[in-house]
Amino acid sequence: MLTGMKITEAVDGLRQKKFSAEELTKAHVNAINKLNDRINAYITVTADAAIEQAKAADQKLAAGDAPALTGIPLAIKDLFCTKGVKTTAASRILENFVPPYESTVTANLLRDGAVFLGKVNLDEFAMGSGNLNSAFGAVENPWKRQGEDTFLVPGGSSGGSAAAVAAQMAMGATGTDTGGSIRQPAAYCGITGIKPTYGRCSRWGIIAYASSLDQAGPMGKSVEDCAIMLQSMAGFDPKDSTSVDKEVPDYRAACNRSLKGMKVGIPMEYRVPGLSPEIEAVWQQGINWLKEAGCEIVDVSLPHTKHGLATYYIIAPAEASSNLARYDGVRYGRRVDGASLDELYANTRGAGFGDEVKRRILMGTYVLSAGYYDAYYLRAQKVRKLINQDFMNVFDKVDVLLTPTAPTAAFAKGENQEDPVQMYLNDIFTVPASMAGVPGLALPAGLSSQGLPLGLQLLGRPFGEETLFAVGSAMEKAANFTHKPTLRAGGSL
Repeated sequence: MLTGMKITEAVDGLRQKKFSAEELTKAHVNAINKLNDRINAYITVTADAAIEQAKAADQKLAAGDAPALTGIPLAIKDLFCTKGVKTTAASRILENFVPPYESTVTANLLRDGAVFLGKVNLDEFAMGSGNLNSAFGAVENPWKRQGEDTFLVPGGSSGGSAAAVAAQMAMGATGTDTGGSIRQPAAYCGITGIKPTYGRCSRWGIIAYASSLDQAGPMGKSVEDCAIMLQSMAGFDPKDSTSVDKEVPDYRAACNRSLKGMKVGIPMEYRVPGLSPEIEAVWQQGINWLKEAGCEIVDVSLPHTKHGLATYYIIAPAEASSNLARYDGVRYGRRVDGASLDELYANTRGAGFGDEVKRRILMGTYVLSAGYYDAYYLRAQKVRKLINQDFMNVFDKVDVLLTPTAPTAAFAKGENQEDPVQMYLNDIFTVPASMAGVPGLALPAGLSSQGLPLGLQLLGRPFGEETLFAVGSAMEKAANFTHKPTLRAGGSL
């Protein structure tokens, strides 16, 4: 089953001529044709272009010395600008936007021979934790509760990316993480994802939500798959002023390192009220695996963690309010005419933005307004500095932190939706690392009593991705998570 393979297996298979890149790509296009009407992971499918890219990849492979990703079919989150291919940010306001340029991250992947199957769904402008806020409809998690066919959310905002990989409709996918949007969907869909250090991957050509937080990263079926993808995606970009000029190490080589003598911190503040006993148990299991691998477990404290979510929901909407001001119907995107310029703005934005985007623009504009700037935005920036300092203090004592990724397994559509604040709480474990700009890797560690994946999260020092790949690989081997979702290319509908 070609679609069931990991990237590492496909890399070897292509070089041993067990199958061609064209066959591999066509198998994934067939999976998309079979499953996408149900799962709704893809907004735009570029099957013809993908097959042409695959044919070119076969020629490169035949010539020898092709980069690792040559011929590997990937899904691209529809927040990355792709030259000549519609890029919507899952919003009506950009419904027909076709960029004349390629984002740096996707250009890097194309440079290394990757095949793009299409653009995948997300929460509109990456705002959400359930992929329920897309103008093109919600994405369904390919996993099911035992004995039920309830529509479960895949997490957000990179829900389309996570669902596509889990359902075997892509071998890997790009995601973006502003407050957990790679890690939380990875946990809900039983796959692996890493949010690199802020500045590790270029943001150029990624449609902005909150510029001081947004970071691109890979999502895949294994830790090593993510390492191969990040190797290609990362690197300095002079077009992005927040990109860091630091050499990209060999992430794949880090996957086999010994963990002997490594110190792993367990932050007490992550034992929050309402944490599911199953998550608590899988967390303890993760601690035991790392002890067995030769790690020393250290209890640590991140005292300002409790302010992380509140701080995030001031800073991120403030930046969004500023970033989304450019969608006015004048230069590009949707335009709804009015009797005056002000009316044109109001009509365009009223018709073009969904409810959650409007809510965050309103919150952001409020906290930036003259009377409230000091009380909210300025204070939030001060707390953010304290959160960052907590992490730096802890990383003087330990090499990596182990925490849960999300407080529960995937929830059903409608379960947490009445109150937006309840939805925001899904990000409680992922937001602090985003505020501090440190890297975080999420991987599946077990199943709930209802048969749903439960994930754990590893957090590292700035630019400590190699350590995360080393520890993540060891945990992945110990967890031996081989479960598959109900809805997948190799399964039945």
